[in-house]
Amino acid sequence: MGGYIVKRLISAIPVLFGITVIVFLIMSLIPGDPATAILGSYATPENVAKLNRDLGLDRSLAERYFIWLFNMVQGDFGRSYSLNRPVIDEVLERFNATLILAGTSFVICSVLGILAGVVSAARQYGWADKAITFTVLIGISVPSFFLGMMMILLFAVNLRWLPVSGMYAIYGGGDLWDLLRHLVMPALALSAVATGVIARLARSAMLEVLRQDYIRTARAKGVPERRVIMGHALRAAMVSIIPVLGIQAGFVLSGSVYIEIVFQWPGAGRMLVEAILTRDLLLVQGGVVFIAACYVFFNILVDVAQSLLDPRIKT
Repeated sequence: MGGYIVKRLISAIPVLFGITVIVFLIMSLIPGDPATAILGSYATPENVAKLNRDLGLDRSLAERYFIWLFNMVQGDFGRSYSLNRPVIDEVLERFNATLILAGTSFVICSVLGILAGVVSAARQYGWADKAITFTVLIGISVPSFFLGMMMILLFAVNLRWLPVSGMYAIYGGGDLWDLLRHLVMPALALSAVATGVIARLARSAMLEVLRQDYIRTARAKGVPERRVIMGHALRAAMVSIIPVLGIQAGFVLSGSVYIEIVFQWPGAGRMLVEAILTRDLLLVQGGVVFIAACYVFFNILVDVAQSLLDPRIKT
């Protein structure tokens, strides 16, 4: 197992390197002058030239990339132009909020998706299967940001059960209960599509396993149906479900950008949008690379978990 983990970690290095190249090139190709956007009304030719020299923007593209990459490997992601603070400090602070939102959404979609898939497969063509299929299709079809706006309209504006936006109340609050009240709507809106995808694929994986001979044998021996489903079939189906969970984790993490804007959640996705609008290149580059690295690391954990269930994957 140790050798497999080391091999996966080594294989992640070129992936991360490619991510840094793509992110840097995309940000370099954005039209306009960052120095002019930063200076605003003070963007005289002399001030622009001086700021370009201070930021290293007057150097060649390759030279700027390798300086940025070398500093980033050492833990220096640069300094945000617009916020005047280290990029890594801002990213870590905002990523904590994103981790709360995305982590909660991932737990919701994983639990509900697998549970719905198992029930749907166990009651194939029954009323439960049809009801779950209908609900899943609606969940997959409705965009997360639209669902979020409809939830705000219903539960915050009309019923006034939940707060409209933010992570904590502006006045008072600040405790766990306040956080949970602000978290309910964005977490449910973000997890809706992923829940539907996981449920559909979990149902397919369970149906394939339930057709196997050893499941028929277990039933013929009189093993209780609950044990057949949860103890035998689900464990075998998890080999196929776990990779789907890894993919949906990336979907939830990337989809948090829209939800953070809709609900004004102070996370990394909202930070990236604000940094793009202010042309804060180092903050955008550092934030994207950090989030991408977290996603790559999570996929390694998914592969390790899958290999524990099916040792054949290591070979």
